[in-house]
Amino acid sequence: MVDGISDEERERFAVKLKAGFVVLVALSSGLITLYADVGWQGFLLATGIGLVVGLLLVWLVFPERTDLKRGDRDGSRRGRR
Repeated sequence: MVDGISDEERERFAVKLKAGFVVLVALSSGLITLYADVGWQGFLLATGIGLVVGLLLVWLVFPERTDLKRGDRDGSRRGRR
């Protein structure tokens, strides 16, 4: 049989997902400034602001959920009627 996903693998995936989300927000804000032709200083400033906004969004969108870890039956809704 195939074993389930370990908690360590889940945590690594969550970290990669969060980092990718922050990079996506930061780079998209920087790329918008390239369209507006504001120069490299504006690009770097917008990318830095996008980085801060991305971190804030990750904090809001992906809260720390300890009840979703494998083996935690108290927080699980599976099997309840």
